[in-house]
Amino acid sequence: MKLSPPTKGLLLSLLGFAAFSISDAFSKLLTGRLNPFEVAFSGGVFGLLLVPFVKTRGQSWLNILPIQKPGMWWIRAAATFVATAASVESFMLLSMPEALSLMFLMPFIATILSVVALKEKVSPWGWVAVAIGFAGVLIVLRPGVRPLHFGHACALAAAIASAVNVIAYRVAGTGTTKLGVLGSSLAGPLLGDGLLALPNFTWPETVADWGNLFGYGFLAALGQLLIMLAATLTPASRVALPQYTQMVWAVLFSYTLFHEPLDKWTIIGVTVVTLSGMLDWFRKHLLILKQRRLARKQARLQPANPTPADAK
Repeated sequence: MKLSPPTKGLLLSLLGFAAFSISDAFSKLLTGRLNPFEVAFSGGVFGLLLVPFVKTRGQSWLNILPIQKPGMWWIRAAATFVATAASVESFMLLSMPEALSLMFLMPFIATILSVVALKEKVSPWGWVAVAIGFAGVLIVLRPGVRPLHFGHACALAAAIASAVNVIAYRVAGTGTTKLGVLGSSLAGPLLGDGLLALPNFTWPETVADWGNLFGYGFLAALGQLLIMLAATLTPASRVALPQYTQMVWAVLFSYTLFHEPLDKWTIIGVTVVTLSGMLDWFRKHLLILKQRRLARKQARLQPANPTPADAK
Protein backbone atom coordinates (compact mmCIF):
# COMPACT_ATOMS: atom_id res chain seq x y z
CA MET A 1 0.00 0.00 0.00
CA LYS A 2 1.41 3.35 -1.06
CA LEU A 3 1.29 5.99 1.67
CA SER A 4 0.46 9.62 0.96
CA PRO A 5 3.11 12.29 1.72
CA PRO A 6 1.19 13.63 4.77
CA THR A 7 0.93 10.08 6.18
CA LYS A 8 4.64 9.51 5.60
CA GLY A 9 5.37 12.82 7.30
CA LEU A 10 3.26 11.87 10.32
CA LEU A 11 5.02 8.50 10.63
CA LEU A 12 8.45 10.15 10.34
CA SER A 13 7.41 12.63 13.03
CA LEU A 14 6.32 9.79 15.34
CA LEU A 15 9.66 8.04 14.79
CA GLY A 16 11.53 11.30 15.34
CA PHE A 17 9.93 12.00 18.71
CA ALA A 18 10.41 8.35 19.70
CA ALA A 19 14.12 8.78 18.95
CA PHE A 20 14.20 11.91 21.12
CA SER A 21 12.49 10.07 23.99
CA ILE A 22 14.87 7.10 23.88
CA SER A 23 17.77 9.56 23.62
CA ASP A 24 16.56 11.27 26.81
CA ALA A 25 16.45 7.89 28.56
CA PHE A 26 20.08 7.25 27.59
CA SER A 27 21.08 10.61 29.08
CA LYS A 28 19.32 9.70 32.35
CA LEU A 29 21.22 6.39 32.46
CA LEU A 30 24.43 8.44 32.61
CA THR A 31 23.38 10.15 35.86
CA GLY A 32 26.40 10.34 38.16
CA ARG A 33 28.59 8.78 35.47
CA LEU A 34 29.39 11.74 33.21
CA ASN A 35 29.22 15.51 33.35
CA PRO A 36 25.86 16.76 31.93
CA PHE A 37 27.74 19.23 29.70
CA GLU A 38 29.79 16.36 28.29
CA VAL A 39 26.64 14.41 27.49
CA ALA A 40 25.04 17.43 25.82
CA PHE A 41 28.27 18.03 23.87
CA SER A 42 28.01 14.54 22.38
CA GLY A 43 24.68 15.55 20.85
CA GLY A 44 26.49 18.23 18.84
CA VAL A 45 29.24 15.80 17.82
CA PHE A 46 26.82 13.20 16.51
CA GLY A 47 24.68 15.95 15.00
CA LEU A 48 27.47 16.48 12.48
CA LEU A 49 26.26 13.23 10.89
CA LEU A 50 23.17 15.13 9.73
CA VAL A 51 25.02 17.64 7.57
CA PRO A 52 25.30 15.53 4.36
CA PHE A 53 21.59 14.68 4.55
CA VAL A 54 20.46 18.29 5.01
CA LYS A 55 22.70 19.97 2.43
CA THR A 56 20.97 20.20 -0.95
CA ARG A 57 22.65 19.89 -4.33
CA GLY A 58 24.31 23.11 -5.41
CA GLN A 59 24.12 24.59 -1.93
CA SER A 60 27.32 26.03 -0.46
CA TRP A 61 28.79 24.42 2.64
CA LEU A 62 29.28 27.94 3.97
CA ASN A 63 25.51 28.18 4.59
CA ILE A 64 26.05 26.22 7.78
CA LEU A 65 27.90 29.28 9.18
CA PRO A 66 26.28 32.53 10.44
CA ILE A 67 26.10 34.14 7.00
CA GLN A 68 22.33 34.60 6.64
CA LYS A 69 20.98 36.87 9.41
CA PRO A 70 23.89 36.20 11.79
CA GLY A 71 22.18 37.83 14.77
CA MET A 72 19.33 35.31 14.76
CA TRP A 73 21.84 32.49 14.01
CA TRP A 74 23.77 33.21 17.19
CA ILE A 75 20.59 33.62 19.24
CA ARG A 76 19.45 30.17 18.07
CA ALA A 77 22.90 28.76 18.87
CA ALA A 78 22.81 30.20 22.40
CA ALA A 79 19.24 28.98 22.94
CA THR A 80 20.13 25.47 21.74
CA PHE A 81 23.15 25.40 24.07
CA VAL A 82 20.97 26.29 27.09
CA ALA A 83 18.20 23.89 26.05
CA THR A 84 20.50 20.88 25.60
CA ALA A 85 22.48 21.42 28.79
CA ALA A 86 19.40 22.18 30.90
CA SER A 87 17.35 19.27 29.54
CA VAL A 88 20.11 16.72 30.18
CA GLU A 89 20.54 18.01 33.74
CA SER A 90 16.79 17.98 34.39
CA PHE A 91 16.41 14.38 33.21
CA MET A 92 19.28 13.40 35.49
CA LEU A 93 17.64 15.06 38.52
CA LEU A 94 13.91 14.45 37.91
CA SER A 95 11.69 11.65 36.74
CA MET A 96 11.19 11.80 32.98
CA PRO A 97 7.44 12.65 33.10
CA GLU A 98 8.05 15.41 35.65
CA ALA A 99 10.83 16.96 33.56
CA LEU A 100 8.77 16.70 30.36
CA SER A 101 5.71 18.28 31.95
CA LEU A 102 7.76 21.44 32.49
CA MET A 103 9.39 21.24 29.05
CA PHE A 104 5.95 20.97 27.47
CA LEU A 105 5.45 24.58 28.55
CA MET A 106 7.56 25.50 25.52
CA PRO A 107 4.60 26.02 23.10
CA PHE A 108 2.81 28.16 25.69
CA ILE A 109 5.92 30.25 26.38
CA ALA A 110 6.42 30.63 22.62
CA THR A 111 2.81 31.84 22.36
CA ILE A 112 3.44 34.55 24.97
CA LEU A 113 6.75 35.55 23.36
CA SER A 114 5.11 35.75 19.94
CA VAL A 115 2.65 38.32 21.31
CA VAL A 116 5.39 40.36 23.01
CA ALA A 117 8.14 40.13 20.39
CA LEU A 118 6.25 39.60 17.12
CA LYS A 119 2.97 41.35 17.97
CA GLU A 120 1.06 38.29 16.84
CA LYS A 121 -2.59 37.83 17.75
CA VAL A 122 -3.59 34.77 19.73
CA SER A 123 -7.12 33.38 19.68
CA PRO A 124 -9.09 32.97 22.92
CA TRP A 125 -8.68 29.23 22.53
CA GLY A 126 -4.91 29.73 22.43
CA TRP A 127 -4.98 31.58 25.76
CA VAL A 128 -7.25 28.89 27.23
CA ALA A 129 -4.64 26.27 26.24
CA VAL A 130 -1.91 28.37 27.91
CA ALA A 131 -3.93 28.64 31.13
CA ILE A 132 -4.78 24.91 31.22
CA GLY A 133 -1.16 23.96 30.54
CA PHE A 134 0.07 26.18 33.36
CA ALA A 135 -2.54 24.70 35.71
CA GLY A 136 -1.36 21.21 34.78
CA VAL A 137 2.23 22.11 35.64
CA LEU A 138 1.12 23.48 39.02
CA ILE A 139 -0.64 20.16 39.69
CA VAL A 140 2.58 18.28 38.90
CA LEU A 141 4.84 20.55 40.95
CA ARG A 142 2.43 21.37 43.80
CA PRO A 143 4.60 24.26 45.09
CA GLY A 144 4.34 24.62 48.86
CA VAL A 145 3.39 20.96 49.20
CA ARG A 146 6.57 19.42 47.80
CA PRO A 147 10.07 20.93 47.56
CA LEU A 148 11.29 22.37 44.26
CA HIS A 149 14.97 22.15 43.37
CA PHE A 150 17.57 22.73 40.66
CA GLY A 151 16.14 20.04 38.38
CA HIS A 152 12.85 21.90 38.08
CA ALA A 153 14.70 25.14 37.27
CA CYS A 154 16.67 23.32 34.55
CA ALA A 155 13.51 21.90 32.95
CA LEU A 156 11.91 25.34 32.94
CA ALA A 157 15.10 26.85 31.48
CA ALA A 158 15.03 24.25 28.70
CA ALA A 159 11.42 25.18 27.88
CA ILE A 160 12.20 28.91 27.80
CA ALA A 161 15.34 28.41 25.68
CA SER A 162 13.45 26.23 23.19
CA ALA A 163 10.71 28.87 22.93
CA VAL A 164 13.34 31.57 22.26
CA ASN A 165 14.76 29.32 19.54
CA VAL A 166 11.33 29.11 17.88
CA ILE A 167 10.83 32.89 18.01
CA ALA A 168 14.33 33.52 16.59
CA TYR A 169 13.54 31.17 13.70
CA ARG A 170 10.30 33.05 13.00
CA VAL A 171 12.10 36.41 13.09
CA ALA A 172 14.72 35.12 10.66
CA GLY A 173 11.90 34.26 8.24
CA THR A 174 11.92 32.08 5.17
CA GLY A 175 15.33 33.29 4.02
CA THR A 176 17.09 30.90 6.41
CA THR A 177 18.13 27.56 4.91
CA LYS A 178 17.77 24.23 6.73
CA LEU A 179 21.55 23.97 6.64
CA GLY A 180 21.80 27.31 8.45
CA VAL A 181 19.28 26.17 11.07
CA LEU A 182 21.26 22.96 11.56
CA GLY A 183 24.50 24.94 11.86
CA SER A 184 23.14 27.06 14.70
CA SER A 185 21.73 23.93 16.40
CA LEU A 186 25.14 22.27 16.30
CA ALA A 187 27.15 25.35 17.31
CA GLY A 188 25.38 25.62 20.68
CA PRO A 189 26.27 22.15 22.01
CA LEU A 190 29.70 22.05 20.32
CA LEU A 191 30.88 25.45 21.56
CA GLY A 192 28.86 26.11 24.72
CA ASP A 193 28.58 22.61 26.18
CA GLY A 194 32.02 21.70 24.89
CA LEU A 195 33.73 24.57 26.70
CA LEU A 196 31.84 23.95 29.96
CA ALA A 197 32.63 20.22 29.79
CA LEU A 198 36.40 20.77 29.62
CA PRO A 199 37.12 21.50 33.34
CA ASN A 200 35.54 18.23 34.51
CA PHE A 201 35.89 16.16 31.35
CA THR A 202 36.28 12.41 31.89
CA TRP A 203 36.34 9.58 29.38
CA PRO A 204 33.54 7.00 29.78
CA GLU A 205 34.89 4.18 31.91
CA THR A 206 32.77 1.25 30.76
CA VAL A 207 31.35 -0.11 27.54
CA ALA A 208 27.89 0.61 28.93
CA ASP A 209 28.81 4.28 29.42
CA TRP A 210 30.09 4.51 25.85
CA GLY A 211 26.92 2.84 24.60
CA ASN A 212 24.67 5.20 26.55
CA LEU A 213 26.63 8.23 25.36
CA PHE A 214 26.43 7.07 21.75
CA GLY A 215 22.73 6.27 22.18
CA TYR A 216 22.02 9.76 23.47
CA GLY A 217 23.99 11.62 20.81
CA PHE A 218 23.10 9.47 17.81
CA LEU A 219 19.37 9.23 18.55
CA ALA A 220 19.15 12.97 19.27
CA ALA A 221 20.72 13.59 15.84
CA LEU A 222 18.50 10.97 14.18
CA GLY A 223 15.38 12.48 15.75
CA GLN A 224 16.29 15.92 14.43
CA LEU A 225 16.80 14.52 10.92
CA LEU A 226 13.47 12.65 10.96
CA ILE A 227 11.61 15.80 12.09
CA MET A 228 13.25 17.81 9.30
CA LEU A 229 12.22 15.17 6.74
CA ALA A 230 8.69 15.09 8.16
CA ALA A 231 8.40 18.87 7.81
CA THR A 232 8.99 18.55 4.05
CA LEU A 233 6.05 16.16 3.66
CA THR A 234 3.31 17.44 5.97
CA PRO A 235 2.18 20.74 7.55
CA ALA A 236 4.01 21.94 10.66
CA SER A 237 0.93 21.43 12.86
CA ARG A 238 0.89 17.71 12.06
CA VAL A 239 4.62 17.41 12.66
CA ALA A 240 4.30 19.00 16.11
CA LEU A 241 1.31 17.01 17.39
CA PRO A 242 3.18 13.67 17.86
CA GLN A 243 5.50 15.51 20.26
CA TYR A 244 3.05 14.59 23.01
CA THR A 245 3.72 10.89 22.44
CA GLN A 246 6.98 11.60 24.27
CA MET A 247 5.01 11.58 27.50
CA VAL A 248 3.90 8.01 26.82
CA TRP A 249 7.52 6.99 26.38
CA ALA A 250 8.51 8.93 29.51
CA VAL A 251 5.90 7.20 31.69
CA LEU A 252 6.86 3.80 30.25
CA PHE A 253 10.57 4.35 30.95
CA SER A 254 9.83 5.80 34.39
CA TYR A 255 8.06 2.61 35.49
CA THR A 256 10.08 -0.07 33.69
CA LEU A 257 13.62 1.26 33.36
CA PHE A 258 14.10 3.70 36.25
CA HIS A 259 11.55 2.29 38.73
CA GLU A 260 10.13 5.72 39.53
CA PRO A 261 6.36 5.28 39.90
CA LEU A 262 4.19 8.38 39.63
CA ASP A 263 1.72 9.45 42.29
CA LYS A 264 -1.87 10.18 41.30
CA TRP A 265 -1.44 13.97 41.30
CA THR A 266 1.55 13.77 38.97
CA ILE A 267 -0.44 11.54 36.62
CA ILE A 268 -3.35 14.01 36.65
CA GLY A 269 -1.04 16.98 36.06
CA VAL A 270 0.85 15.25 33.24
CA THR A 271 -2.48 14.38 31.58
CA VAL A 272 -3.71 17.98 31.85
CA VAL A 273 -0.47 19.38 30.39
CA THR A 274 -0.57 16.91 27.48
CA LEU A 275 -4.24 17.56 26.66
CA SER A 276 -3.75 21.32 26.86
CA GLY A 277 -1.06 21.13 24.20
CA MET A 278 -3.36 19.14 21.93
CA LEU A 279 -6.39 21.41 22.52
CA ASP A 280 -5.45 24.20 20.13
CA TRP A 281 -4.39 21.69 17.44
CA PHE A 282 -7.75 19.93 17.58
CA ARG A 283 -9.55 23.28 17.39
CA LYS A 284 -7.60 24.26 14.27
CA HIS A 285 -8.14 20.82 12.75
CA LEU A 286 -11.90 21.01 13.32
CA LEU A 287 -11.95 24.52 11.82
CA ILE A 288 -10.18 23.26 8.69
CA LEU A 289 -12.66 20.38 8.37
CA LYS A 290 -15.57 22.82 8.77
CA GLN A 291 -14.17 25.09 6.06
CA ARG A 292 -13.74 22.13 3.71
CA ARG A 293 -17.33 20.97 4.29
CA LEU A 294 -18.58 24.50 3.67
CA ALA A 295 -16.57 24.72 0.45
CA ARG A 296 -17.98 21.39 -0.80
CA LYS A 297 -21.51 22.49 0.07
CA GLN A 298 -21.08 25.77 -1.81
CA ALA A 299 -19.68 23.87 -4.80
CA ARG A 300 -22.76 21.63 -4.90
CA LEU A 301 -25.14 24.59 -4.65
CA GLN A 302 -23.35 26.61 -7.32
CA PRO A 303 -25.25 26.36 -10.64
CA ALA A 304 -23.45 24.78 -13.54
CA ASN A 305 -22.11 27.07 -16.25
CA PRO A 306 -24.87 27.74 -18.82
CA THR A 307 -24.50 26.07 -22.20
CA PRO A 308 -24.84 28.13 -25.41
CA ALA A 309 -28.32 26.70 -25.92
CA ASP A 310 -29.40 27.80 -22.42
CA ALA A 311 -28.02 31.27 -23.08
CA LYS A 312 -30.41 31.65 -26.08
